[in-house]
Amino acid sequence: MTASRRSILAALPAGAAPFLLPRRAAAQPSWMPARPVRLVVPFTPGGTTDLLGRLAARGMEPSLGTSVVVDNRGGAGGVIGSDLVAKAVPDGYTILLSNIASQAIGPAVSKHVPYDPVRDFTPIGLIAAVPSAIVVATDGPIRSLPELVARARTGNVKFGSTGIGTSSHVKLELLNRAAGVAILHAPYRGSAPAVADVLGGQIDGLIAAVPDVGRNDRLRMLAVTTPERAARWPNVPSVREFGFETLVATNWFGLSGPAGMPDAAADALHDALAKGLSAPDAQERLLDFGAGPHSLSRRDYEALIASDVARWARVAKEAGIEAE
Repeated sequence: MTASRRSILAALPAGAAPFLLPRRAAAQPSWMPARPVRLVVPFTPGGTTDLLGRLAARGMEPSLGTSVVVDNRGGAGGVIGSDLVAKAVPDGYTILLSNIASQAIGPAVSKHVPYDPVRDFTPIGLIAAVPSAIVVATDGPIRSLPELVARARTGNVKFGSTGIGTSSHVKLELLNRAAGVAILHAPYRGSAPAVADVLGGQIDGLIAAVPDVGRNDRLRMLAVTTPERAARWPNVPSVREFGFETLVATNWFGLSGPAGMPDAAADALHDALAKGLSAPDAQERLLDFGAGPHSLSRRDYEALIASDVARWARVAKEAGIEAE
């Protein structure tokens, strides 16, 4: 198992290990699409999910011999687009940009998700596992994670999030529990207004996906939530270096189809994805997102999803998090 593969699967419980398989040897696929494939991205254009979906689509097209058309179906935290795919014909022509928000955290914090995130989908493969970062204003008084924890123990500290029940929110709860503090939560509608208030001094910081905050020189990244440091930000420590093992978590993005998709179709799509992402330009682009190279089989990706569904359900229940 490669180091990057170990990193991605680091959060899996020991009981998941027997289900992990090595990558299949490359072989001529027994299924090839006869018409364009639709990739439903359950968020609006321009964000991390959309950009990764377009990267995957472009990389898959040469192997599939047809177009992979991105169809943005945003709404309800990714639920609308995900439900569309869950109910689609499982023939390989409609697939989903599956992700931690709509497949794990959303079902954990909401009673109204109309699909089962494990039972109603066929995992195809991982695109990227992107770290979050704990960030504060560069010109503010907090310069390290230990300083943040010390300040939170002696006075009020307020962090924003991208909304109640989002990945940003639940990771703040994990930080509070790991450090034994009570950082106050201020929900926003997305990362942009939260970042604006960090820079304006209305709140002390936030936890957000690295692509949303990592290139902003006015923000200081105190730590990333992956087990190891991100290649593009080698000077930013991992939360593991501070002993916050329970805060290790990634924002994963991959491809899934409806339940009941034939293995031949899922295997062909997986192989096209793996080949497209192995191209040097794709690897460079993934590094810009904070994601290193990986090699997850379909079963590895299935195990990752199942593990995170269980993990975030437990966190949401223990912290009393429920989406509005």
